[in-house]
Amino acid sequence: MKKFLLPALFAVAVLGTAPAASAQKMNSTKMATNAPAFKLQPQLSTLGWEGKAVTHGHNGTMNFSNGELLVKGNAIVGGTVTVDMKSMKATDIADAESQGKFVGHMSSDDFFGVEKNPTSTFKIVSVAPIKGAAKDANNATITGDMTIKGVTQRLSFPAKVGVKDGVAAATGKMTIDRTKFGLKYGSKSFFESIGDKAIYDNFDLTFNVIAKKS
Repeated sequence: MKKFLLPALFAVAVLGTAPAASAQKMNSTKMATNAPAFKLQPQLSTLGWEGKAVTHGHNGTMNFSNGELLVKGNAIVGGTVTVDMKSMKATDIADAESQGKFVGHMSSDDFFGVEKNPTSTFKIVSVAPIKGAAKDANNATITGDMTIKGVTQRLSFPAKVGVKDGVAAATGKMTIDRTKFGLKYGSKSFFESIGDKAIYDNFDLTFNVIAKKS
């Protein structure tokens, strides 16, 4: 919990007074050309994950290794972030042996194939304002290309974004269908007879990205 507290407060400081996304007057795809790059701050950013099966579920964290957000005026208009897949932890598993077995399986070719694919990336294609968004609500729809295990899929999800005093922040949650990236292990969509041993196709990523002007 302490690991997430400081970054969360930092994001609130930026997003709480940032201009609403509706103030953006230009499409982010057009604005991204020659937009200044703000460097991602891995020590201030957080990435949480949660996956569920029929009879149980797990949650944990991964670390951003590097990235940047492209900024034009007071708007985030693009960027790319990279996740270190070898940093995966299951924070709900206290026993070290069980933790090792779980992470080992998730890192294997049954799931993320971390040995051959040590990173995953997300490249922002557009950031579209959500008209009439409340002050504390998500104010933009982010669309981008997610690459996991060498497979790229386009995703869109709501987020709260803002830029203030040389700091850019984006926070939100995205839901990912793992089978679209070739992660079919334990999926009832492909193995109907597995019954209560099934692992749900969707998992959630909760992100808090902080980037600073170079």
